[in-house]
Amino acid sequence: MKTADFSYHLPSELIAQSPVEPRDSARLLRASDLSDWTVRDLPMLLKPGDLIVVNETRVRAARLIGRRDPTGGRVELLLLGRDGDRWKALMKPSRRIRAASVIRIGSLVATVRTDPAEGMVELTLEAEAGGSAGRDVEEVIARVGQVPLPPYIHRNIDDPERYQTVFGRNVGSAAAPTAGLHLTDRTLDGLKERGIGLARVELQIGLDTFRPINVADVTDHVMHSEWIDVPGSTVRQIEEARTAGGRIVAIGTTVVRALETACAGGGMAPYRGSTRLYITPGYRFGAVDVLITNFHMPSSSLLVLVAAFLGEAWRDVYGTALARNYRFLSFGDAMLLERSAAPPLVR
Repeated sequence: MKTADFSYHLPSELIAQSPVEPRDSARLLRASDLSDWTVRDLPMLLKPGDLIVVNETRVRAARLIGRRDPTGGRVELLLLGRDGDRWKALMKPSRRIRAASVIRIGSLVATVRTDPAEGMVELTLEAEAGGSAGRDVEEVIARVGQVPLPPYIHRNIDDPERYQTVFGRNVGSAAAPTAGLHLTDRTLDGLKERGIGLARVELQIGLDTFRPINVADVTDHVMHSEWIDVPGSTVRQIEEARTAGGRIVAIGTTVVRALETACAGGGMAPYRGSTRLYITPGYRFGAVDVLITNFHMPSSSLLVLVAAFLGEAWRDVYGTALARNYRFLSFGDAMLLERSAAPPLVR
């Protein structure tokens, strides 16, 4: 499969630079008949007994701007994730940074533990006033850091909460699960009244989400690793919904990857750990029946996933969205994709 086959021309003026208000007024293109709706209409587009699954991650205020000690030179860090007391981060400038360098960001002290490699370092973080306990550090990061926006968004947003979902609970991602940004408490209440359930998973999104496929053949692309948690309670909800004839509705591609990882053994089971699942055309979906997702970057792994879910019809869907001036990417509009049949989840 050639990467070029998953490309299309995206005019810059269709890349949304700010979210719509209210959230659920975002447009929603239903792929089955190419009809136009809004996210607010979601309760009537789904069926009683369906189960929506959301990614409850929150975006960390991972962009840190500090000064190198003792020179005072400006340094910018972008935290990518942590393993125990070690953090991985992108750093710029990194040319003169070496292991043991110290950077101060307000009351946060970063000590570099490895020499930079392509701008990447490992470091430890300590809150000067409160020790190095994980919670103290997270609280200081939230206070002194900034929420990083995708590189194709060229303006700041007034309210950082607009880059968080209304149901997000666990801080850990470098980017938002953007399909979930459209849902409001009003929409969730409407789904509940319609008899549509809600379940939660977590996938901590890394910046590689935005990385284009830079090899000629799609299958040669190396997928990044992300941490996921599919709890037993969600597995039970999914099995109960399927038994009753309901469909599993993933709010975003991150939910797809989490659920499909959890049923990779042939049956749905709780899963907590990392995933490198890379979904390409020909993949047999075992968990997800309906996908609600934004319009993705050309030649990205996210678009390849959509093509795997929808087949060649993805071209008509994207062509229609472009012709009708839908808004694209993180702050853009959404589409509703349905599969005609799904295998039962049987252990």
